Amino acid sequence: MSYIEKKLINGRTYASFVKKVSFMKKVLVIKKNIGIDSPTLNKEKYLMDNLKELSDEEFDFRKKFLDSVKESISHDETLPERIEMKAIKINNQTEGKQCENILNTEFGSKIPSERVREIIDTGDTKYYDRNEVKEVQNSILAFEYLRSSFKFNIISVKKLYHTLTEGLVMQNKLPYPRGFKKEPNVVGNSTTTPPEKVVEEMTALMKWYRENRGKIHPLILAFEFHKRYEAIHPFSDGNGRTGRMIMNKILISNGYSPIIVYKSNKQAYFNAIEKSRKGRVKNYYQFLLEQADKSYDYLLDVISRY
Repeated sequence: MSYIEKKLINGRTYASFVKKVSFMKKVLVIKKNIGIDSPTLNKEKYLMDNLKELSDEEFDFRKKFLDSVKESISHDETLPERIEMKAIKINNQTEGKQCENILNTEFGSKIPSERVREIIDTGDTKYYDRNEVKEVQNSILAFEYLRSSFKFNIISVKKLYHTLTEGLVMQNKLPYPRGFKKEPNVVGNSTTTPPEKVVEEMTALMKWYRENRGKIHPLILAFEFHKRYEAIHPFSDGNGRTGRMIMNKILISNGYSPIIVYKSNKQAYFNAIEKSRKGRVKNYYQFLLEQADKSYDYLLDVISRY
């Protein structure tokens, strides 16, 4: 959160730029004296004019929390710092350019972004795959719910799943069933939580999240939550989409942009989750950090053209 602070001194109004950053239960206050107030002064212009200096100062504050992330991956210890700086730049540029709506239109779709905007603006599209069009519409609604009303409880998880899958059909052409799974399911070569244990294990997962937020670095917290969620696999289908949405909710709540698991990396994603269940957790974290790095490069490019 940033703002312009104004003070009247000896009959003159002086302005300062102030930004407050909360991270891992610590607070950084960045305050820059600007001088005499003027009609053209606003926080957005100041952010963009001083982007590097402000981003560097915030990075110096946040990078000291990255040791646990570096220790959790298999290689490339510079990757967490690159992601951290990109996340900070995205936040500052999004605020400076007032383009937060980009997040609502650029994530979670297999349809090109220009077609997504067509759907949003007109409510219709000539895109040939109507199921994918409905999936985009659902994803936008789910993302709005995620940002505004989602809570870490079973009711919210079910509502998120229903919003994502409403009106869609599965590969067998049947509609998505309501509620948690009624039959066992297998992912890759691994069994998942049996139906009769889903409520118990989902309740325990939500408790684990509440107990560990602010203690575990947000990147690891989000990725570990996702891993545990996928091991439960609470729904008959649609678990990946729902689980990645919740993972992104954790990231957003801690000052990170959402990440995309790219379609071209789909098999690698499944393999990383499978291997993590056999003890190769560092490879799994490494994979998701690489997807974050790729996602943030994409988002920075989009913002640069805004």
